[in-house]
Amino acid sequence: MSTFLENQNWRYATKKFDASKKISATDLNTLKEAIRLSASSYGLQPYKVFIIENPELRAKLVGASYGQTQVADASHLLVFANELNFGAAGIDQLANNISATRGLPLEAIQGYVDYMKGNITGLPEEVRNIWTAKQTYLALGNLLNAAAELKIDVTPMEGFVPAQVNEILGLDKLGLNASLLAPIGYRHVEDDTQHYKKVRKSNDELFITL
Repeated sequence: MSTFLENQNWRYATKKFDASKKISATDLNTLKEAIRLSASSYGLQPYKVFIIENPELRAKLVGASYGQTQVADASHLLVFANELNFGAAGIDQLANNISATRGLPLEAIQGYVDYMKGNITGLPEEVRNIWTAKQTYLALGNLLNAAAELKIDVTPMEGFVPAQVNEILGLDKLGLNASLLAPIGYRHVEDDTQHYKKVRKSNDELFITL
């Protein structure tokens, strides 16, 4: 646990990446697996994660991110995109995956499938879109923790224009919406932010025991 907390103290939202340093394929696969194994409501994972390496695309995305250069300078840029109008088809996809992975007939899990559909499909589309966007934050948390263990920097970003990112990446046509950006890579020695003391609420301010 001490190592975990040390990693949490080490990590910060990197303001300047060293563009000359690249994440190895092995470490990138570890980060991808951490995201894949993340918790999500019902295990549905109602999102996609785009790994943007193309420098021309990333240059355009800087403009959609209020000029934040981390988008272009980091080793890779991850774009978390939540599914829009999520419904029965996505639930059936999970059901088929459960059946195949656990060797169960679909009939054996029909009750669970009906339960999910009953809770989700009747919600207004706007509510479902907010819900799927929230799921991406769970995946981001796994990314942050896994990256810190590997001493890889991540900058979680909400500071961008989703409509512009959607247009640049063609997400609209895929029924997706950009909810989070996460440049990943290695901090630049000139990034003074890495030397700042971490500022957080005290335990007494943050936690309430009832």
